[in-house]
Amino acid sequence: MFNIVLVEPEIPQNTGNIARTCAATGAVLHLVGPLGFSLEDKYLKRAGLDYWHLVNVKYYENYQEFEEKNKGSTMYFLTTKSERCYTEASFKPGDYLVFGKETAGLPMELLKRNWDYTLRIPMVDDARSLNLSNSVAIVLYEALRQNNFNGLKIKGPSKN
Repeated sequence: MFNIVLVEPEIPQNTGNIARTCAATGAVLHLVGPLGFSLEDKYLKRAGLDYWHLVNVKYYENYQEFEEKNKGSTMYFLTTKSERCYTEASFKPGDYLVFGKETAGLPMELLKRNWDYTLRIPMVDDARSLNLSNSVAIVLYEALRQNNFNGLKIKGPSKN
């Protein structure tokens, strides 16, 4: 339903946690290199637990390859530099939610080219940023909520 894009992720545990979130929501995970870890990393695998078989993961050598293969798609770029809150966007199935690397975020030139599609998560003034896997979950679940959690099991089993 939605696409999560990680541009040059650096911490395998974050990517593993995000993979698990993608598995639980049916989101496609796009990993854009260069990656700061091996795809065989034990921390990556451990954080994703036994959900890897449920995740549709696509790999790209660099952002240019990603852009070429996903032309014409609606993309939202998450950054602390945006003036627009993520709740102001009207997410549609198939949209791409693009996140940058943990230490630097997305490159400024990419943000400038797509400024009208940048979004932020509100925080107090002294906070630099949220954890990447938390940020993905916050925005992805807002997109899912806006679309009535289509395709997801909303209710658990009855208590009987």
